[in-house]
Amino acid sequence: MTAELHCFGESGHSYKVALFMQLAGYDWRPIFVDFFGGATRSTEYRALNEMGEAPVFIEGGQALTQSGVILLHLAEKTGQFLDGDRNEILRWLFWDNHKGSGQFGTLRFLTNFLPPEKRPAEVIAFMQGRVRAALKTLDTHLSGRDWLAGDALTVADLSCCGYLFYTEPFGFDRAEWSHIDAWLTRIQTQPGWKHPYDLMPGNPADRAAKEDA
Repeated sequence: MTAELHCFGESGHSYKVALFMQLAGYDWRPIFVDFFGGATRSTEYRALNEMGEAPVFIEGGQALTQSGVILLHLAEKTGQFLDGDRNEILRWLFWDNHKGSGQFGTLRFLTNFLPPEKRPAEVIAFMQGRVRAALKTLDTHLSGRDWLAGDALTVADLSCCGYLFYTEPFGFDRAEWSHIDAWLTRIQTQPGWKHPYDLMPGNPADRAAKEDA
């Protein structure tokens, strides 16, 4: 049975799950969520996910939300990307959702997807400091090691990289963080790797093509 991932191209949290399934050769298909059109606020979507967020993973009548939960579910089901110290894997999954992607995604949204006149300068400045601190933690940990939680790629890596492949600026420049840059390159060279905008629908290129049609 083909799994469904309710997602959209700009969602780094969705990308984590989509990338896992892409690298694992999992049978899945993306279902576009029109986030910017207000889809996640609809009654229909809230019935699917009361939190009003993407992604939502559906397979065999089971619906899962929250990217960390979905990643662990898939890793345990497939036996892939879970080699290493489980406590260390969980430590970085939780760190990512609180200090990593939880802040990267927020700052990226504030600086790219809100109209310029609605961008809160003081909040953005505060978030920029938080993001730099998180990036320093990540870069320092990756010094002298290839992967976050062991000797191989795990769901910890797939979670923490979720927002770092996007091109929209939010204060992250790979050239500034050599250990993060090398780590992202290692992920990119995994067989089957794809950029989020090539893996999920609803990205800026899709919208531009629709407008030109």
